[in-house]
Amino acid sequence: MNITKTLLTIGLASAMMHSAAMPYDGNGMNDRGGNGQGPSAGRENPLLVESGLLFGAPDFSKIEASDYLPAIQEGIRQQRENIGRIVLSSATPTFQNTIVAFEESGVLLERVTNIFFGLTSADKTPEIAETEKAAIPLLTDLENEIMFDKVLFQRIKYVYDHELSTLQGEDKKLLEEVYKDFVRSGALLSDEKMERMKAINLRISDLQQQWGDQLPAATNHAVVWVNSREELSGLSEADIAQCKKDAESRGGQAPYCIVIINTTQQPLLSSLDNRDLRRRVYEASIHRADGSGSFNTFPIVSEIARLRAEKAQLMGYGNYASYSLEKTMAKTTDRVYTFLRQLIDAYRPKADAETRAIEAYARRTMGNSFQLEPYDRFYYSAKMKQETYNLSDDEVKPYFNVDSVLINGVFYAAGRVYGLTFKERKDIPTYHPDMKVFEVLDKDGRSRALFYCDYFRRPTKRGGAWMSEFAQQSHLRHQHPIIYNVCNSAKAPDGQPSLLTWDEVTTMFHEFGHALHGMLSDCRYSKLAGTSVARDFVEMPSQFNESFATIPEIFDHFARHAETGQPMPADMKKKMLESINFHSAYALGENLAATCLDLAWHTLDISAIPTAEQASAFETEALQRVGLLDHQVPPRYSTSYFNHVWGGGYAAGYYSYLWTEVLAVNVADCFANRGALRREVGQAFRDQVLSRGNTGDLMEMFSNFTGLAQPDAAALLKARGL
Repeated sequence: MNITKTLLTIGLASAMMHSAAMPYDGNGMNDRGGNGQGPSAGRENPLLVESGLLFGAPDFSKIEASDYLPAIQEGIRQQRENIGRIVLSSATPTFQNTIVAFEESGVLLERVTNIFFGLTSADKTPEIAETEKAAIPLLTDLENEIMFDKVLFQRIKYVYDHELSTLQGEDKKLLEEVYKDFVRSGALLSDEKMERMKAINLRISDLQQQWGDQLPAATNHAVVWVNSREELSGLSEADIAQCKKDAESRGGQAPYCIVIINTTQQPLLSSLDNRDLRRRVYEASIHRADGSGSFNTFPIVSEIARLRAEKAQLMGYGNYASYSLEKTMAKTTDRVYTFLRQLIDAYRPKADAETRAIEAYARRTMGNSFQLEPYDRFYYSAKMKQETYNLSDDEVKPYFNVDSVLINGVFYAAGRVYGLTFKERKDIPTYHPDMKVFEVLDKDGRSRALFYCDYFRRPTKRGGAWMSEFAQQSHLRHQHPIIYNVCNSAKAPDGQPSLLTWDEVTTMFHEFGHALHGMLSDCRYSKLAGTSVARDFVEMPSQFNESFATIPEIFDHFARHAETGQPMPADMKKKMLESINFHSAYALGENLAATCLDLAWHTLDISAIPTAEQASAFETEALQRVGLLDHQVPPRYSTSYFNHVWGGGYAAGYYSYLWTEVLAVNVADCFANRGALRREVGQAFRDQVLSRGNTGDLMEMFSNFTGLAQPDAAALLKARGL
């Protein structure tokens, strides 16, 4: 079992991730009367026995919050026992008795933690939060104990030295990955450095847990309270109803409130007529976790950055980015910066022109002295878009009913391209009433996977959208994949359809691309299966899957009016699709800025890490240095709430969203040229990429399907309309 992956697998974000992190509403289905101290007397812990459900799906109807910690403790005990057998064996180390035995040593712990960490992200009740605080140190201690076990490593090294040249396929790849994991964790360090590495690992896990508690609390605390309906002028009736519902669920300090989501810019800013309210919302967003309020994550950020730099130094690297990138497609910081510089140079004049055009438009109604602010940009851009295309978001939203997007869009595309069908299973329990479960049937009718979806926001759920699994596919374990997607869309009042923005539509397609990567996995070993690939490859299938949303046959199938069932009129559809790339420079710029912030922090020598007090100034300097300091285009995530980097697994890796977007556009072009919905093309992509996990060279997988020796970066700018 890869414990590091378990600790970091809190999902893959769309902008991410794979990553962690509210007053609680108390409605989570995990609160079933447990006292939080241990399993109810006389009960058998349901996490420690086979559930009896399809593919061993977790039986949430029986699991109580108090079951998780004892189950994690038992999983730890079993893995220690299994590792002990490997270490104490007198037999000569072999691939089977050492590498495979190690791969299977933590099956129970992996199963339990996969379920548990799904809840810490999506339904973090107070009981779950308390269990997490107790469990993280135990898991970190176990990881240190295993990864720094010298006898275990010597056995693994013996197999690596003696069998690598004779092994083939997945066996060889598993051996390489296990050996590299130990080396990269510090197995070759001196005793003194090894002890320091253990301490660093423990402290980072503690800090990330603090981050996972503090950031959601800060984001919830940053809600903007609104005293009157009049202040919400410009919002739709559905949005106003959601603001009222959000206020009620958060204590009702005022009749309405605007909830802050995880990104810097807030979607409602495109509709709010009240400029002062727009300003309040924007400032609440950018200051949610910096030193200007009672919540301040900068001390956590600074210490994590310093510890990561020290970790890299111990391993012989100049900085953490160099250490981290070694296991990616990009390999080096120079290659990443070369890639980014191409995009920055092309983006900059487009962004400046876009800003000038929006400000000029605003001055037509506000006067020549009007100065455009970042909280004005979405508002006037939306008005320009409406004037240009005679179309508003409120006009198209009724055609994006969440149920239709899922069934008639996401699932329909997967059926056309990969031959999959989906059958809802209301007999399989979930952790929250909003969640649905589907059995995934392959083209031959055989059951292949389970898919859970949890699309609506609530106070116990962290922001963003992600994919992960309750169980990863493995032929060795006879385990079918059990996959889930989580999003944060607004849920309509009972009896009304829940409608999505176009961005939320593409997010559903995006996360389902990750789900397909997990569902269609066809690997022997769990460690190599599904999405267990490099960060700068894992986002490719998800970003590629977004392309199906705009294919006419797919779009027409799901874009139907929530009340009448009629398809979107042809003229509206034409204008909406043409408007997708309207003012697209902004989206690229905010992503580039966040990417460069991530790299700026992680390319520092340990002696140059800013203190908490210097962090804000460092961000400004870092953006200025690369030509991305732009008041009008702030980073998608600022340092103080950059969850992908400080709470998740994207440290020195946020560039991967842009890197994999290039790969995805190249793949989409191949589909378009060969027949985007042809089953043969989908089968080839499935066979050559989606099914293979991390069993081969990732660039070779890409090249074998596309025929390209290297990714074509120019295609990205074209696809974004730039």
